[in-house]
Amino acid sequence: MKVAFCTQDMQHVDAHFGWAKNIAVYRVDRQGHAFLETFQFGGSMFEDGNEDKLVPKLEALADVAIVYLSAIGASAAARVVAKKIHPVKVEATETIPALLDKLVQTLNGNPPPWLRKAMGETPQFHFDEEEV
Repeated sequence: MKVAFCTQDMQHVDAHFGWAKNIAVYRVDRQGHAFLETFQFGGSMFEDGNEDKLVPKLEALADVAIVYLSAIGASAAARVVAKKIHPVKVEATETIPALLDKLVQTLNGNPPPWLRKAMGETPQFHFDEEEV
């Protein structure tokens, strides 16, 4: 699956979704992760209420399953979720490599249902048989 990180410095998740200058995209699976590409954005990113600034970001994230960010506004979050992208808010001190390693570790453990779905797996439910 593809995972994106909103970043100003390309090392940390230190950007608000609407204000991010860069969105770094990685491929992540149970075997590890690899950098794919960076999308760069300019212009009037800092205008609150300017919904047009989100269009290029949403287009860039078209096939991404998860986007890590430091913050996101309510209307942007609704638009991201509508595209079936799971936004994850993290502290700006979190480094991208550390988050990638944690994600791979989670994938190899017992990922939550939303993450299994993002990976394209169908959750399997097991019910213990009970005597009635």
